[in-house]
Amino acid sequence: MDTKVQVEIYGQPYFIKAGESDPDYIKNVAQYVDLKMREIASTIPTVDSLKIAVLAALNITDEFLQLKQHNQDVDREFERRTEQMKQILDSI
Repeated sequence: MDTKVQVEIYGQPYFIKAGESDPDYIKNVAQYVDLKMREIASTIPTVDSLKIAVLAALNITDEFLQLKQHNQDVDREFERRTEQMKQILDSI
């Protein structure tokens, strides 16, 4: 059974189907989006909530892509070091 979670983002109520997700997780996601929108709204002189939502989406996507790139860099470094250790062990 799909659970509906009520959240509020930038003053607007939404009912989100949680599916198999934890309702608290859905609430945390919504709170993060709300926070980002409010941060942007505090720095630009516009009341157009659509523009604020798009700018928030761009900021969140930028954060995501930077973290994704960092994780890929860490994975590559892990693989490089693993290969080095394997070569050292093979030479013993």
